[in-house]
Amino acid sequence: MVRMIELNPSHIKDVPPPARILPVLGKVKETYLLWHSYNKDLPKSQKHSFGLRIDSLFVEIIEAIAAASFLTKEEKRPYVRFAMKKVDALKILVMILWESKSLDDKKYIALSVKLDEIGRNLGGWNGQLTKQTAPQTVPT
Repeated sequence: MVRMIELNPSHIKDVPPPARILPVLGKVKETYLLWHSYNKDLPKSQKHSFGLRIDSLFVEIIEAIAAASFLTKEEKRPYVRFAMKKVDALKILVMILWESKSLDDKKYIALSVKLDEIGRNLGGWNGQLTKQTAPQTVPT
C-alpha cells in the first residue's frame, strides 16, 4: 500500500493547507468552533434541542456565504441576506440559552460579540452589493 506522503512528499501532516476563504466566513468558522466547545457543557435537554438547531443554523450560514462567494454580484444578495437572517435567529437562540441559565455570562458575551461582528460584516457586504447592483440614475 502506498502512503499519501510517498505520492506527494509536500503533504506534511503537521502543516495544514493554506486557507483561502472570505474573512467573514473565517469569522463564522471561528465562532462555530467556539460554540462547539460550549455545546458540550449544555444540559442534555438544551443540547438536543437548542444545541442542534444552533448547529444547523451555523451550517446554513456557512453554506450561504460559501455559495455567495462564487456568484456574480447580482446573484450574491439573496444568499447574503439569507445568512443575515440566520445570524439574527442564532443571536436569539443564544440569548434564550443565556436567559435560561444554560449558558453562563462569559460564554454568552463571547458568542454575542462574535455574532454581532458577523452581522455587521454581512450587513456591510449587503449594503455594498446593493450600491453596486442598483441602477445608475442620471441627474436631470
